[in-house]
Amino acid sequence: MEGQHSVQVVEQLGTGYTEDTTFREMALWAQTQQLQGEALHQMQSLYGQHFPIEVRHYLAQWIEGQPWDAVDHENTQEEFKAKRLLESLIQELQKRAEHTVGEDGFLLKIKLGHYATQLQTAYDRCPLELVRCIKHILCTEERLVQAANNVNSSRGGLVDGTSQKYQQINQTFEELRVMTQDTENELRKLQHSQEYFIIQYQESLRIQAQLSNLASLPPAERVQRETTLQGKRTTLDSWLTREANTLQKFRQELAEKQQTTLALLRKQQTVILDDELIQWKRRQQLAGNGGPAEGGLDVLQSWCEKLADTIWQNRQQIRRVEHLTQQLPIPGPTEDLLKELNATITDIISALVTSTFIIEKQPPQVLKTQTKFAATVRLLVGGKLNVHMNPPQVKATIINEQQAKALLKNESTRNDSSGEILNNNCVMEYHQTTGTLSAHFRNMSLKRIKRSDRRGTESVTEEKFTILFESQFSVGGNELVFHVKTLSLPVVVIVHGSQDNNATATVLWDNAFSEAGRVPFVVPDKVLWPQLCEALNMKYKAEMQSNRGLSEENLVFLAQKGFNSTGVNAEDYRNMTMTWSQFNRESLQGRNFTFWQWFDGVMELMKKHLKAHWNDGAILGFVNKQQAQDMLLSKPNGTFLLRFSDSEIGGITIAWVAENPNKAGERMVWNLMPFTSKDFSIRSLADRISDLNHLLFLYPNQPKDEVFSRYCTPPLSKAVDGYVKPEIKQVVKVEFSSPNPEPSPGTPSFMEHAVSPTVNQPQTFNLYPPVGDSMLDADGDFDLDETMDMARQVEEFLRQPMETRWGGQQS
Repeated sequence: MEGQHSVQVVEQLGTGYTEDTTFREMALWAQTQQLQGEALHQMQSLYGQHFPIEVRHYLAQWIEGQPWDAVDHENTQEEFKAKRLLESLIQELQKRAEHTVGEDGFLLKIKLGHYATQLQTAYDRCPLELVRCIKHILCTEERLVQAANNVNSSRGGLVDGTSQKYQQINQTFEELRVMTQDTENELRKLQHSQEYFIIQYQESLRIQAQLSNLASLPPAERVQRETTLQGKRTTLDSWLTREANTLQKFRQELAEKQQTTLALLRKQQTVILDDELIQWKRRQQLAGNGGPAEGGLDVLQSWCEKLADTIWQNRQQIRRVEHLTQQLPIPGPTEDLLKELNATITDIISALVTSTFIIEKQPPQVLKTQTKFAATVRLLVGGKLNVHMNPPQVKATIINEQQAKALLKNESTRNDSSGEILNNNCVMEYHQTTGTLSAHFRNMSLKRIKRSDRRGTESVTEEKFTILFESQFSVGGNELVFHVKTLSLPVVVIVHGSQDNNATATVLWDNAFSEAGRVPFVVPDKVLWPQLCEALNMKYKAEMQSNRGLSEENLVFLAQKGFNSTGVNAEDYRNMTMTWSQFNRESLQGRNFTFWQWFDGVMELMKKHLKAHWNDGAILGFVNKQQAQDMLLSKPNGTFLLRFSDSEIGGITIAWVAENPNKAGERMVWNLMPFTSKDFSIRSLADRISDLNHLLFLYPNQPKDEVFSRYCTPPLSKAVDGYVKPEIKQVVKVEFSSPNPEPSPGTPSFMEHAVSPTVNQPQTFNLYPPVGDSMLDADGDFDLDETMDMARQVEEFLRQPMETRWGGQQS
């Protein structure tokens, strides 16, 4: 009744909207209502008592304007966000009900009020389910509209590769449906023919029994009856012989048709599982490097469910034919063919079930011990095969590379693990609104890890593990029992945050350059520079959350740094290869850090403090000292640029051109000691640039206020309760003339920063003077005892009452 009701609503409501609704805001619902045929039926099936279609219609603008995607419906900590959305939805429904007018306003008011109460009751204790439901509805509507648009485009000759591929898959499903229906019809005919044959065969046996009983009759009557019965028997036996041959031929033809169907079915399954699903997994892997999101699984699940439907129908048909042959054995080749078909269909369904047990949400690939993490496992055909009627349990285990290799070779690895995961068992749940069967591991934690013997120069951050998810369940009333397993993407286990950047390098290299079907977890030791550039650019854009990635000039700069080369053209590096050792084992020349460590330091700095400036184009960044000098000396005094430090991880420096204070008429390029994240946590880059009045133009010629003023901190408010608030400002202590001298004294506090000049002989200047560190001993090693003493002093100080910490003095 609910489905019929929904159809009626769609037909009646048509495309009428409220006056304040724009086409842009209503675009999805407007297009959804134009769906036809199967797509319209699929859309209607989304709605019911869990979410009435009337609510979707009357609140279409509001629903499409809410941040549903900003709520992670798998994270119980975000339940408060879902609660707010539920409350807003109820309020919108009540508001709409109050403002209904016209002839039907009274009935509509009652109906919308009823729906408000219904939704409040249904989702008050589980608001995240409402978020899941609406996200699924919107995602499915978008998919259906997109598919319809692709079909319409194909009619106009504008088919792209994806729509052609989808069209071919759907066309094959239609062929399989027709073929399966055809064999179903043929099977029914065979069954009817066999039933009639058995009836006639029974008649033949009855005649035989009558002939055996003729001895008791008088001779005259016996002869007459015998002649009649013998004639009937001869005719019937002749028919039975012909019909047996016909039945055998019929069985053979049916089995051959089923063989053809299974061949196409296997081909279709190969396209979906070995092409589409593998591509989805590859997109998921690249998403770990910052690539585009892998996309939803709804389309894949719908295809896999169609496969499951078709497989199961054909399996039932084959079993019915087997039953018919057992019921009436007729010698012939059909029996062997049926055994082959049975084995084939079992193999096909096994491949489908085991391949569609997938990890929807991967565990973090850099995994810290004693830290909570999550993952989601999903069975794409679970709902269709009714696996949820007896919900299976999924177990998670961490295994190392060798154990993963043995597992894929079907070698015994039972009870083998490389660590202990807490909360590693989870029951699969069926979600009625989305039709998904999944297990959500929300509170796993790696308690301990057992490492393997390392090879050669391999560090702990190069050792790869994987999370093994496994489960067991049956389908078809225990007819088939499946033990399914799936491996996560490789994970690197760390015990301290300082290992994070090296572990990330291992993960990035693996995600970018691993090949499908590899032996775990083999990756090439060297790759072409353009391939690495693609991976670095993908990661950088994701961290910056920007379409402004690394330019060709930026990549040339990185190549010069990575290869210690002076080549200035991208073509110089096109055929060069970078090894893993060059990437993150060997230090850069003259430095104590690797290429990746330097690049990762840049990303961390930019992500935390300078993302907006990068996206504005204010930071050139990937410029060396000599390039900066050449660029600035051709510009007016006071022109400056921002470049990443060559000598310090995660450092950025300001270079500017000014007069030489010691030699009239000579211009120099000055470099400020690099700023790091620690500096920007005290005062922002925009504020620091604003403080330095000798910086006038951002290279090449933009007034600095046009670029940075909107990011500056507003002036401090006036004194309160007689106290003047202190203010931190950036100053540079260097004697050079400036068109805009520093302001007069009176600023409460200044931060001093060292500079170094650059003239035509930069080698005569020491760019960054060494900085002493009280935490290091004479050999430059970390002095743990001294550091612990200081920590204890600070702890003791903080335990003192507030009034005694500063000797009871206030100023």
